[in-house]
Amino acid sequence: MDQLKAKIRNIPDFPKPGILFYDITTLLRDGEGFGQAIDALASPFKGQAIEAVVGMESRGFIFGAAVADRLGTGFIPVRKPGKLPSKTVKASYDLEYGTDSLEMHCDAVDRGTRVLVVDDLLATGGTAKATLSLLRGCGAEVVGVSFLIELVALGGRARLAGEHVSAILQY
Repeated sequence: MDQLKAKIRNIPDFPKPGILFYDITTLLRDGEGFGQAIDALASPFKGQAIEAVVGMESRGFIFGAAVADRLGTGFIPVRKPGKLPSKTVKASYDLEYGTDSLEMHCDAVDRGTRVLVVDDLLATGGTAKATLSLLRGCGAEVVGVSFLIELVALGGRARLAGEHVSAILQY
């Protein structure tokens, strides 16, 4: 996976001093690297009868839709409040400076639908945990959670204890 890490640009002091930002836009523009990343995200879940892939706004849309295509299934977007046109369910989660929320259409999954959650980054795990809450509240069966990058020191994997978590790159 070192070849994928080499395609991700590191930007120090963004968005604020002391933060090292992993810019995935350089990976996205590289056709071969992007394809390798999608294959790596999908691979642990092939043959597991995934019925839908779920991605969170916004970079989860990029990776989730591509993984859904690789797995031959549909894609379900989880969005910030007020972005979806039909009836939604909502989950809130804590941030270090407040709270945020995510929404999903009520009819996005049927009871028992086998889903895979895909996002670009596992940091503290709040976004993923809120998404899992939405899905399980609607009766979905979460098969796993797949991330391109895991920031190990932030402890997100611990917040997702009991889940099948896959992270391609760890920093």
